[in-house]
Amino acid sequence: MPRKAHMKAKVAVATISGKAYFLIVDELKKRRQPFLSLVPGESIPAEAKVVITTSKEKHMINHERVVTFETENGVAASVNEALRMLNGKEMYEHAVIGIDPGKAFGVAVVADGHLLESQNCFSLKETTSKVAEIAKTLTAYSTSVSVKIGDGAPLFRKKLIKALDDALPMQVAIEIVSEAGTSRPYGTVGYKREVKDIASALRIAGRKGHVYRREKSVELDA
Repeated sequence: MPRKAHMKAKVAVATISGKAYFLIVDELKKRRQPFLSLVPGESIPAEAKVVITTSKEKHMINHERVVTFETENGVAASVNEALRMLNGKEMYEHAVIGIDPGKAFGVAVVADGHLLESQNCFSLKETTSKVAEIAKTLTAYSTSVSVKIGDGAPLFRKKLIKALDDALPMQVAIEIVSEAGTSRPYGTVGYKREVKDIASALRIAGRKGHVYRREKSVELDA
């Protein structure tokens, strides 16, 4: 496996597992996170602040910050954990998942001002599953977690709120946020729709909204 060098890389991927390497690197590339590729057991450059490896190879890694990748479903969580370490956080004070609802749902995850990940989902089911997965991970290392949903696309928004109310744990707050101005163009001709959705989700994540009263809480109060 060739070693990739990058002057700005602070994350090292150390594994000889082809599948694990592909999944981890693919996730890092999606986040535009520079990385080094290493073979377990070889010397780790000083610029590498976090090493991602597999549980079987962890004993071969001589580094103070090691993140273990377990399964295919855990690759996003592993990268989030690595980014948390890079940001020097034992715990995030507040993590937000911003969502721009529509035919394509833009999703952006921000923790204490740091963008952790962003993507588009193309169905209600995919969005609900992805947001629930992210929220579950965030609650493990964030003091508070909230999901902020833009108030546009009423039909998609209402269905999403109901689905997330059922899927999310009670400690995760749901807020409805005004979308006014979140879809403004970036001044680039031909700016892709899918990029706009993510950019809108990021702006939504940064806004204050009004708290949606969880239906679960109504049931508990009854």
